[in-house]
Amino acid sequence: MEALGRCLLLFLLLFSSSFIPGPPAARPPADSAAIARRQLLALPENGQLPDDFEFDIEIGIRISNPSLHRAYVALQAWKTAIYSDPHNFTANWAGPDVCGYNGIFCSPAPDDPSLNVVAGADLNGADIAGFLPAELGLLTDVALFHINSNRFCGIIPETFSHLKLLHEFDASNNRFVGPFPDVVLGLPSLKYLDLRFNDFEGALPPELFDRDLDAIFLNNNRFGSHIPDNFGNSKASVVVLANNKLGGCIPASIGNMGATLDELVLLNNGLDGCLPPEIGSLGNTTVVDVSWNSLTGVLSKSFDGLTKVEQLDLSHNVFTGVVPAGLCRLPSLANFTFSYNFFKGEADECVPTSTKSDVVFDDTSNCLARRPAQKSGEMCAPVVSRPVDCGRSKCASGPKKPSPKPGKPSPKPSPNPTTPSPQQPKTSAPPPPRVVSPSPPPPPPPQPTPSPPPPPQVVNSPPPPQQTGSPMTPAHPPPSRHSESPVTRVHSPPPPPTPVYSPPPPVHAPPPPVPSSPSPVYSPPPPLRSPPPPVYSPPPPPPVSSPPPPVYSPPPPVPSPPPPPAHSPPPPPVRSPPPPVYSPPPPPPVRSPPPPVYSPPQASSPPPPAVAPHPPTSNSSPPPPPSPDLDFLPPVGGLSYASPPPPLYPGYN
Repeated sequence: MEALGRCLLLFLLLFSSSFIPGPPAARPPADSAAIARRQLLALPENGQLPDDFEFDIEIGIRISNPSLHRAYVALQAWKTAIYSDPHNFTANWAGPDVCGYNGIFCSPAPDDPSLNVVAGADLNGADIAGFLPAELGLLTDVALFHINSNRFCGIIPETFSHLKLLHEFDASNNRFVGPFPDVVLGLPSLKYLDLRFNDFEGALPPELFDRDLDAIFLNNNRFGSHIPDNFGNSKASVVVLANNKLGGCIPASIGNMGATLDELVLLNNGLDGCLPPEIGSLGNTTVVDVSWNSLTGVLSKSFDGLTKVEQLDLSHNVFTGVVPAGLCRLPSLANFTFSYNFFKGEADECVPTSTKSDVVFDDTSNCLARRPAQKSGEMCAPVVSRPVDCGRSKCASGPKKPSPKPGKPSPKPSPNPTTPSPQQPKTSAPPPPRVVSPSPPPPPPPQPTPSPPPPPQVVNSPPPPQQTGSPMTPAHPPPSRHSESPVTRVHSPPPPPTPVYSPPPPVHAPPPPVPSSPSPVYSPPPPLRSPPPPVYSPPPPPPVSSPPPPVYSPPPPVPSPPPPPAHSPPPPPVRSPPPPVYSPPPPPPVRSPPPPVYSPPQASSPPPPAVAPHPPTSNSSPPPPPSPDLDFLPPVGGLSYASPPPPLYPGYN
């Protein structure tokens, strides 16, 4: 019995020992790597970076350079956040040599030339789908970040606030959403901001125009607030806000931009009111495009101050009065389009058949006697007979600006009757065209409104930059594009009205003014992904801006052939990861890429007529494009900015 008890005890001891863990066996390298990969996306989307976060990550690789260690963590997290990489652009994003990754460029650190750091990321045109992880805030030495023409979605992470050296940020032609990414307003070195062709929405922050930026591209988004009153504080040389839903007036402060502004593109924004006379102070501006809005009133004599304007487009608005000779005699003028308005007269110098053949004029669809292709008397009478008094409109500038508003809201002073009187002119002058759009839908063709409907995605400012010239020398891309300047004017005649009501035949509509007019570059076709289907439907006919009732709804009538459709959606730009971004020694960061770029905006009409399906493949940017050059997106209006040339950033050689 005793022997049996001992046997049982021994058996129990042996059985229980099988559950006691022994010394841990070494994990195979594959398991360790998998754990490391799982740890790389340790932060939630748009999370914050804790101090020394990168040193808490187990990467299983020794990288002695702390900056490259952080870059490795950031880039591996980014690779994990990629859902689709059809061209295997990030296939070599493995191992410790981050400087050898596709699209990643290294350079000696500005504060320690003995250390290499990641100075730029250029994934332009790679067609990658994914999002931007919070870990990208670890790329603290990056001076340019170019990801245009991809399929990145979501938002811009708050951790980008750590990128204190970021000089150029190009996130155009992607699928970003949400309000304006305020994080970019806190980047002290930023000069080039390109967010066009995304789905950002909401208000434009006034702080944007207080920042020392040289180029602002926000076109083709969903911004829906008025242009901030401090708009004129901007020192940018190029401002493109086209194809949004801003509405309201053009601030009188625009006159403060005369020293620096080279190109201004505000087309298709639902703007109303009169053009502020302060626009005449833009003595250095070469491109002004306010077409496809609901602007009213007469042209101020102060516009004679636009002495360097080469491309001027006032078409598809509700302007009245006479086109002055001084405007048509501007010394640098090459293309002046004032079609689809309600002008009842024009100086002899403005007639398209005038002897000054080197300037292209377009006066189609106005109320001009003895001129062909004009509106009918029935369409013109209600608008021409009741001119708008810009001095009393709600958008009046100068000393009168404050007075009209106080009068309207509070009739405290005895002159109650006076209050209504100013109100009437106000409402009549600026009413937006869209208000009445619902009523005229049935008879769209005959009843186009005076205030032209927004063009179907007029892509004034071309789709996002195609070839990333970023790592290339800044000079190269600009020159080539400018040389093409004499291209026929695609921009001046924006595409036909957008309303979906009754879409007439597509692209085939003859673009009358286009062929003759050599025009600004900036009316390239719309971005690849946003084909505007409703393009050719007749414009909604709301009775706008003129005091009379909606009678004058006939704006540019459908009959007259719409200007060249902006439609040819070009395929995504060729991504060209050029040579190391920062190789060129940086000159001062003041306006790095832009200044040289748009010197001759007039010539900068690289894209052929909008109808062409693809603008010329990016000949302009010298960097050898690794990917097919068919996918090329046209440059932005008049300027040679297509992802800017590498910033000549001080400290990077």
